Amino acid sequence: MTMLATAGAKQAFARQAQNCRSTGSTFVASVLEAVDRQLSHAPISSRLVRDWRGDPAAAAVALRVNGALHALARRGKPQYLAELYRGEHDDFDGAVAAALSEEDQFIADWIRHPTQTNEVARGAAIMSALMTVAAARPMPFEVLELGSSCGLNLNLARYAYQLGGVSTGDPSSAVRIAPQWRGADPPKAEVSIVKARGVDLNPLDAADPAHRERLLSFTWVDQPDRSRRLEAALLTAVVHPPRVDQGDAKLWLAERLAEPQPAGVCRAVVHTMFTQYLSDQARRELAATLAAAGAAATPERPLIEIGLEWTADRREVQLRLASWPDGETTVLAKTHPYGDWIEWLGPR
Repeated sequence: MTMLATAGAKQAFARQAQNCRSTGSTFVASVLEAVDRQLSHAPISSRLVRDWRGDPAAAAVALRVNGALHALARRGKPQYLAELYRGEHDDFDGAVAAALSEEDQFIADWIRHPTQTNEVARGAAIMSALMTVAAARPMPFEVLELGSSCGLNLNLARYAYQLGGVSTGDPSSAVRIAPQWRGADPPKAEVSIVKARGVDLNPLDAADPAHRERLLSFTWVDQPDRSRRLEAALLTAVVHPPRVDQGDAKLWLAERLAEPQPAGVCRAVVHTMFTQYLSDQARRELAATLAAAGAAATPERPLIEIGLEWTADRREVQLRLASWPDGETTVLAKTHPYGDWIEWLGPR
């Protein structure tokens, strides 16, 4: 039994397991702890993890491996792993070791690609921020989302929300989002989205069964409500296909921001759990692109940025709102990474 070779990789698995256990996902925590102990059974995957470039935690390497194992279990192989996921035994080390040994190449191929959660529960934070802006400046929104994955949050206006004491969205929707709410209610205001468009390096298509399966594999097996909500959002996206372009986010955003903006429409740049995958240089360039566009914003053609991201020290996830032409930035809330709860701080 060989532990992970690098301190960074080991910390990423151990820290993610601790995070899972602290939020009640004890099954996923046990899987990750077993991976930490058994990864030597997968020499190809072990080498990838050991030689990982950059921060393994920021790249969500642990969640990539967890997604690969869940994908295998959903396929029913190895059988002993599938039986573990069905609750037929609790031999985590044996089942994970078998999967790592027998499916090393599959796991290695899987973890070369970023996680694709496209968690629609994060739409509650986005909607709360949009309502905050609409309450102060009533006008429709043009949404531009970075790192859209399957584009499920581009359909956020088609979902039903319970945000503290505020109900909003489409009450008839099969996608119902009701995070645990702490603090005061968000401002209640009508949100109208006249256009929604996104970009991703590797966009997924809700109509493609393989793409749907990839997203479902990244849900946590001990959080069935997330899986059911995701399945409902995928069905909504099949009926109402979101527009997601393939491309580099910074270049794409510069092109979108250069397009004419109708008077009376607020342009909203949105991203959730996206900037952690960018280099420091790419984050600076993205900020410069937004600042340049913000310098040209007017009260009739305002620009906002809504970001749901980890803080630099990865201690908490914050919902931040930046707005132009005033140039102010506000932390509206602290949230659970997947949107399970929101601690509302509100605008200044």
